[in-house]
Amino acid sequence: MTMRRLALVLCALALVSAVPARAQDAPQNLVLDEAPKPLPELRFRDAAGKSLALSDFQGKVVVLNLWATWCIPCRAEMPTLDRLQAQLGGPRFEVLALSIDRGGGKAVDPFFRQVGITHLTRYLDPGGEAASRLGVLGLPTTLLIDPKGRELGRLIGPAAWDSAEMTAFLRRLVARQPPP
Repeated sequence: MTMRRLALVLCALALVSAVPARAQDAPQNLVLDEAPKPLPELRFRDAAGKSLALSDFQGKVVVLNLWATWCIPCRAEMPTLDRLQAQLGGPRFEVLALSIDRGGGKAVDPFFRQVGITHLTRYLDPGGEAASRLGVLGLPTTLLIDPKGRELGRLIGPAAWDSAEMTAFLRRLVARQPPP
């Protein structure tokens, strides 16, 4: 093992051991921050072309998933996000699946129909500005955002968002938030 690789492994172990107690019940691969982090202002559109901002979702716990139809792991993950939205979506929780497909709705709409996505709203960022502003290096990347619009943590790569472990964790998180 090279010195550089050993240093990276040691840094990763230090980060894992530094995770605060509140994060110990977090599902596998979801890395929670020690404290909520501010996020840059993000702008995107819905399927009707209406301009939106991440701040429009304040008051809710948000699972912000950046994805694309050409990303194979994203395609496999999308039904689990749809089922999560069906289970938890409402005034205190939302899955915000933000497509960075350059084709916008022309790429996303057929995919949603083909896979049977019925509970997610189509959010589009064909220029990929959100991914750039968030420092996303690969897809899918998902951010967990508190009702004040701050990042609580992120998960890089696909996940089973509708698993019992994940939904229980998210239910506990939503329950700890003050009502809107």
